[in-house]
Amino acid sequence: MANEVKNPKIIRKRKPKSMVVPGLIALVMFLFVSFSYYAYQIVYTANVDTKEREVYVLIPTGATYEQAMDSVEASGVIIDRLSLRFMSKLMDYDELVKPGRYKLEHGWSNRQLIGVLRLGQQMPLNLTFSNVRLRSQLAAKLATDLEASEQELDSLLNDAAYLQTLGFDTTSIVSMFIPNTYEVYWTTTAPELMQRMKTEYDKFWTPERIAKAEQLGMTQQQVSTLASIVQAETLKSDEKPRVAGVYLNRLKRGMLLQADPTVVFAVRDFTIRRVLNKHLTHDSPYNTYKYKGLPPGPINVPVISSIDAVLNPEQHNYLYFCAKEDFSGYHAFATTVAEHQANARRFHRALNERNIMK
Repeated sequence: MANEVKNPKIIRKRKPKSMVVPGLIALVMFLFVSFSYYAYQIVYTANVDTKEREVYVLIPTGATYEQAMDSVEASGVIIDRLSLRFMSKLMDYDELVKPGRYKLEHGWSNRQLIGVLRLGQQMPLNLTFSNVRLRSQLAAKLATDLEASEQELDSLLNDAAYLQTLGFDTTSIVSMFIPNTYEVYWTTTAPELMQRMKTEYDKFWTPERIAKAEQLGMTQQQVSTLASIVQAETLKSDEKPRVAGVYLNRLKRGMLLQADPTVVFAVRDFTIRRVLNKHLTHDSPYNTYKYKGLPPGPINVPVISSIDAVLNPEQHNYLYFCAKEDFSGYHAFATTVAEHQANARRFHRALNERNIMK
């Protein structure tokens, strides 16, 4: 019987070390490259697609991180929301949220977008206001472009004590707002806007304009009040100096201004197209058919051309004017009551023909 081999040693083949090490290195390299590529995408790859449109995001004062990110995502231009939120955390945006109006640019990466948001680099806007009659309308108009609410603005416009610090009262405050285009930030507060408008008002009233007002024997606010009447009378810039001259002539002679727009303002019915005798009897300091001189304040926010028309009036002897019967927007001027009555009859006849009774 052959000799049996007891407990034979099991010989196992081992992979050479030279094969294990390169495999590990390859795996590490693969993971590194993959991670680096993903990291590069998160940081540098374009993640904003505006389709070449202008897109703005509004982040209110006091907004939380989640509210801010929701606002950004609601814009509908973020390609990968997950990567954006990941990057925002890496850049500590959750601790650096700043309010503002931000413009999102096409092709921005996450890093560029979050960088703008965390630094508060908001985009200014152009603030304009025109065709405003009342303080309440002014507040509403301004609030459409600003974070400040209509109530906040209206409160300041009706605060007599506050307005006095600016040199105005509740009847004259609208004259502080010179219609123009102003670059402001959406987050501008109501008090900040009021101070800005006061600064712009002071800039507008140059020494030359102030001197012209003094030559007329008028204050700046009185000039604005007359300018508001001129503006309500004609939309033709080339006619404004002539209309201003008529009213200045009447003021010099101590005549009633008898300006129809002041009656409309007094009645507060801005649908009136034909001022009737019943309107002329309305008792109000704004009714210049009843009270001499200028009304207590502007009946609208006069534009620059109207203010300059008062400061640079046409020199003439006209005391009356009436809308032309051709409805061109221009007026027929007269030096005597008889001439004026003839012009008025023609215009009233034209109104009747068009069935304009009120």
